[in-house]
Amino acid sequence: MDEPGALHQRNGTAAGARMHGQFTDADTGRLTHALTLSDSCLTVQNISSSSPPEHLDLRDCLWSRAHRGEDQDAYLCVYLYPYRRRWMAWGPGRQRDERRFRLALRTDDNDEDANLREAERWARAINSAQRAEHAHGVLLSEVRRPRGMMVLVNPQSGQGQAMALYNRHIQRMLTEADIPHTLFITERQNHARDLVRSADLTEWDALVVLSGDGLLFEVVNGLMDRPDWEKAIQTPLGILPGGSGNALAASVHHYTRASPVWGEDLLTSCGFLLCKGLVSKLDLVSIRLASGARLFSFLSLAWGFVADVDIESERFRPIGALRFLLSTLLSLASLRVYQGKLAFLPAESERESSSAGLCGADSRLPDRLLVPLEQPVPQDWTQVEEQEFVLVLAMFQAHLDEDLRAAPDARVDDGLIHLFYVTGGVSRLMMLRLFRAMQSGKHLDLGCAHLVYRRARALRLEPLSTAGVMTVDGERVEYGPLQAQVHRGAARLISA
Repeated sequence: MDEPGALHQRNGTAAGARMHGQFTDADTGRLTHALTLSDSCLTVQNISSSSPPEHLDLRDCLWSRAHRGEDQDAYLCVYLYPYRRRWMAWGPGRQRDERRFRLALRTDDNDEDANLREAERWARAINSAQRAEHAHGVLLSEVRRPRGMMVLVNPQSGQGQAMALYNRHIQRMLTEADIPHTLFITERQNHARDLVRSADLTEWDALVVLSGDGLLFEVVNGLMDRPDWEKAIQTPLGILPGGSGNALAASVHHYTRASPVWGEDLLTSCGFLLCKGLVSKLDLVSIRLASGARLFSFLSLAWGFVADVDIESERFRPIGALRFLLSTLLSLASLRVYQGKLAFLPAESERESSSAGLCGADSRLPDRLLVPLEQPVPQDWTQVEEQEFVLVLAMFQAHLDEDLRAAPDARVDDGLIHLFYVTGGVSRLMMLRLFRAMQSGKHLDLGCAHLVYRRARALRLEPLSTAGVMTVDGERVEYGPLQAQVHRGAARLISA
């Protein structure tokens, strides 16, 4: 083993490495570790034993920091969240792994801060290297950290566990990642919408929701309500699963191409991505109702079976995510059909606008592909003949909820409406098979003659049945004719 006095000479750069140095074990102070930092990993070698070196992948590194301990020594802390299999889990999920190393350089007695400066130099180098690992994919920029994040929590979402999830996981992860944040607890419906509508957004680097998809729906529409909507909607948004459905959170995890996870494993995955602070574009869909009201959606539009299940499951909210399963079974037992008309602009269309495009007094994201509801759709639209529908589902992200991968090929900013509809005459057994297959995104492989899938840029839906339910991002909206147009990359989302 090297003499303690030799440690200072070893803390330099080895061939092919960013840095190389020696540290003692933070807990025992006895074992000496040799650390080598490269562009992709941190290698830890226990030089007091013959065990092979351990390679810590920097893609799993949340953050690194240096600090002075109670013993006044300098410490380097590295926070990792590698994928590991857990007992009784379906697949690997990210699990916390904290590594602490004590710096023990021999220094001049007159320079007590030398060890701390060296630990800080290592922390900066690790953080710089792990950020470089994310220079590809859907990365557009990085969230700046000096101002911090607004974290909105709905304590009533799901089974009322959102605050416990924040205290148990998210608060620690944000602290480890050195991200300042302020917690806002919502107290009523549309509270988040009101908050972001009037907030001074210069105080925040990002707006983060720990809840179900409904709270983010409030945030998006609150931003679009602002006079400075064009700038406001560029504020990066973050999603942490704390509700029952958690569709956008599941979609964000899906885009990482990792194995599916659920529950607190999904929360850890999304928390890890949030702390990485990588920002991608997010599609918004403008939805115009017959009353003239306008909504902005990021997730889905549903009529028929899916909307019925969503709304009718509210009475079973105390049982959490199982409420959707129970409501699905009840809806299958009374399988309803709805008369209506559907039309859409195929994704292949190159048209950028129509002569009577909907702009008018509302200048927010002009819907140039739409015409007024009282006018026929343009000739290049596909019109589905008037008939009975069991469901119409327009997806803008991959997941319909945490368990259902309705549009597995969707991407966060693909500029597409993934349109599904099921026509009347489908059997209850086939509907059950479709939704079971949707758990793995294989429902189109069943070859069901009643299931149709199309990619579109705009749509018009006209229910003719007098009673029914429509939802946008899982929230009930007025029942009647509506139109929708996708606006590619109009918002920003902290994602993979």
